[in-house]
Amino acid sequence: MTVSTQAPPAPARPAGDPGPGAASGPGTGLDPGELDGLRTVRARHPWRWAAGAAALVVLVQFLHGLATNPAWDWATFRLYFTADTILQAIGRTLELTAYGTVLGFALGAVVAAMRLSRSAILRTLAWAYVWVFRSIPLIVQLVFWFNLSYLYKRFGFGIPFGPTFGDFETVGVLGALGAAVLGLGLHQAAFAAEIIRGGVIAVDAGQREAAAALGIPPGRQAWRIVLPQAMRSILPAAANEVISLLKGTSVVYVMAIGELFYQAQVIYGRTGRVVPLLMVATVWYVVLTTVLSIGQYYVERYFSRGARRTPPPTPLQRLRAFLRSLPARTSGGTP
Repeated sequence: MTVSTQAPPAPARPAGDPGPGAASGPGTGLDPGELDGLRTVRARHPWRWAAGAAALVVLVQFLHGLATNPAWDWATFRLYFTADTILQAIGRTLELTAYGTVLGFALGAVVAAMRLSRSAILRTLAWAYVWVFRSIPLIVQLVFWFNLSYLYKRFGFGIPFGPTFGDFETVGVLGALGAAVLGLGLHQAAFAAEIIRGGVIAVDAGQREAAAALGIPPGRQAWRIVLPQAMRSILPAAANEVISLLKGTSVVYVMAIGELFYQAQVIYGRTGRVVPLLMVATVWYVVLTTVLSIGQYYVERYFSRGARRTPPPTPLQRLRAFLRSLPARTSGGTP
């Protein structure tokens, strides 16, 4: 006795009937009304909801502790948050950040060009610079530059290994602020050089080859073709470095420069209110970092014009569109 494993033949269907698995709609031969009785069930994610609820509970507990724990001493926080000494310290922090950024990226561009040079000597010197200044901690560099006058009492101009035409005392030129700017700038240049170099080599070589085939001069190739494309790769990392430099200026407290963290230390050393003064510095750092992040967003949006024909709307544009659609939403119409 044998058993057949083949399925029985399907019954013949009338012409024009595509069967139950066929799509519905115009041209399919299936009446769309046949799918009206089907119910759509959304996928459920219970663990995702549980994780979100747990995160919200932790956040609410933290905010409740901020509001109810008297150790935070919010009265002292409000007293010193906009104090004149704190505002002056913020100005000094921004000043150090601006000087370090300009010096760091200007020198970093030169070092990056040396690393991309065909000269083995220039490439080796640039690599050695990056290696040294990335290896030594920033606080060590600052202390070294602050004590440079101990090693070199005077600096002079003249013929190398020959007579000098003029000299000056190191202490009179390189004070605490100058040493801080020099240390921050040289340290920043090592990282900026690698960021710029990475952005340039990320541009496809065919872009330069096509520009050269069109007879475009090398300088114009770099300025009008390579650099705009490289900026899309350079900007995110460069903005991170600027934000790191903003927070890194707190290291210059070892040189007794009145930046934000140093002034907070001075005040809580006098009043004994450590936590609220640290919160003053923390909130101001968050505010300054947020402003820089917003600037980063709009600069990146500007340089993305070549990659996108229609950039996505900004958060402000989305908010305006949402507010304009509110009347239609409330009346039940289509926004």
